[in-house]
Amino acid sequence: MRVSRQGLWTYIGLAAALAAPTSVRAAAAPHLSLWSPAFKSEGTIPRQYTCVGKDVPPPLAWSGVPAKAKSLALVIDDPDALAGTWTHWLVYDLPASLRGLPEGQKLPDSARQGRNSFAVVGYGGPCPPVGRAHRYRLRLYALSAELKLPPGAGEHDLFTAMKGRILSSAGMRAYFGRP
Repeated sequence: MRVSRQGLWTYIGLAAALAAPTSVRAAAAPHLSLWSPAFKSEGTIPRQYTCVGKDVPPPLAWSGVPAKAKSLALVIDDPDALAGTWTHWLVYDLPASLRGLPEGQKLPDSARQGRNSFAVVGYGGPCPPVGRAHRYRLRLYALSAELKLPPGAGEHDLFTAMKGRILSSAGMRAYFGRP
């Protein structure tokens, strides 16, 4: 078997890294994770977080925010809406030190909320037409900078401002339907 010089050095480096004691190995970067204590990923969103309930944002939690992150952004939308993707909640300039949001709309002072597809600033819960359940995407972004967008920015403005600043992202999906 013939091995190139570069291949040999790669093999030697990999073997040395694996042979090193755990305390010497570089720590793996944390993996950004998002979840809700109120429902499971791929589960059903409880009524209280929808238009047929209290219509308040669900509690959310996350971990693994990169050390270099300066802020976080959260997007909740419905890609199954008849008129195209329907935005339910945009939140940006959340502090990177934050590890979740309680139920309701109490946000840190630095956080800003964007305009949703209901044409209001803030949260508008799932509200599909009667029939089959819709998918809802909950996505969290760790960003290298604060965006400093004004309150009421739209989804296009948010994604334009985030371009080139996303360090990591995490998401979950859940469902809600009205029979």
